[in-house]
Amino acid sequence: MWLRSSESMKFSDIFAAGVLGLLVMSFGCDEAAAAVHSITDYGAVSDTTQLSTEAVQQAIDACSAAGGGTVTVPSGSYKIGSIFLKSNVTLNLENGSTLYGSTDISDYTPVTTDYVSLRTHTPTIQLIYADKADNIAITGEGTIDGRGKAFPKLSWNDEGITRPHLLRFICCNGVKVSGVTLKNSGCWMQHYLACDKVRIDGITVINRNNYNNDALDLDGCHDVTVSNMIADSDDDAITLKSTSPRLCEDIVISNCVVSSHCNAIKLGTETNGGFRNIIIRGIAVKPSSDQSSQYFGYPGGIGHGAIVLEIVDGGVMSNIDIGDVTIRGTESPIFIRLADRARPYSPDVPVNGVGKMERICLHDIMIDEAGPTGSSITGLEGHPVCDVELRNIRIRHHGGQSVTPAPDDEKRAEYPESTMWGILPAKGFWLNHTRNITFDNVTVETIAPDERETYVATDSENLIIR
Repeated sequence: MWLRSSESMKFSDIFAAGVLGLLVMSFGCDEAAAAVHSITDYGAVSDTTQLSTEAVQQAIDACSAAGGGTVTVPSGSYKIGSIFLKSNVTLNLENGSTLYGSTDISDYTPVTTDYVSLRTHTPTIQLIYADKADNIAITGEGTIDGRGKAFPKLSWNDEGITRPHLLRFICCNGVKVSGVTLKNSGCWMQHYLACDKVRIDGITVINRNNYNNDALDLDGCHDVTVSNMIADSDDDAITLKSTSPRLCEDIVISNCVVSSHCNAIKLGTETNGGFRNIIIRGIAVKPSSDQSSQYFGYPGGIGHGAIVLEIVDGGVMSNIDIGDVTIRGTESPIFIRLADRARPYSPDVPVNGVGKMERICLHDIMIDEAGPTGSSITGLEGHPVCDVELRNIRIRHHGGQSVTPAPDDEKRAEYPESTMWGILPAKGFWLNHTRNITFDNVTVETIAPDERETYVATDSENLIIR
């Protein structure tokens, strides 16, 4: 029925009403999406003499049951044991907030996963854990302090068993960790195992209170970006591993400042699946301001190695690009090692054959205040390291060494470490069992006179020095 003009609505009015309705709906959706679950609403108290584990977990569970959202940690100090992140949940720590890990091991929940890797054969404990979760995040300006010094080392391989990880995420898709400060884990600070689409940005890591105090461990992960991290660790700092058949692949790490009493940038030691398409850019490596290491550390307080690339448990390393790095204070700046430790990730899956290393480029690197050991690129007889380019690299170290013979023991199956042979026969690079290695504009300067040659090469075909 047609309405009289006085009873009808103009098209412009209808359009305006529709737009207003959409805006209301939009704001309503935004408000719903922005709804948060504060841990204090579930009973968490800012008191480190009381345990708030249950309250934090209830907030996470309620957030997950509502379809996801944010669990917020207000300013204050809260003590927790093991908590479990769930899909579509963001744990946001407000400025001034700290989650403290309990120092009582009974407050940690042992968990198992069906993902088989070197370190998942037994139940493990961790402060914050997720398994097969999607779209999870830890964000904010607060701190998570594991107080890991409370857990003594009881055996050779007890990390994650009697000494908790601070973060451990397994088989997760869509992981974000940003802004927060992570401190004092019982072992590795953050272990991402077989995860995809991981974004780590703007975090601070201080891990100097126990054995195996790595800053970051990416293990068999795909599609990862790490940026703007400041890390000070007693053990390895930026660490890529492959403790299962799943390789580390398509990873970009950039704009980080790291200190380590062990290795600053390391691919290895575990290498079962290998590494492919790794880009590392814009890293500053410096000595830690804390030289009181009780756990690792080369004499004098500097790290063992700065750039350490290893294949020792099978696997293939290829398409590795590391550049724009400055290094101050390390004993053996560059260590590239192909060997045959052959440690399996599972007892029923032996490592068959030596792995491969090829297509590696290290470039635009400045190294200063290094120890006198020297750098090395070494493979095994019949298994050479191949196709490595080192370009625009300047090294200055203490020097002061006399002529040193080349090692006569290949140490085929030993744990790989840049200082494993002691002082090397070259003040620059010792090469053994290599093919197609190119040095282009690489200079080596020693503070004290050094009698060693800059390069010493054995069984190294097609060596090019420009």
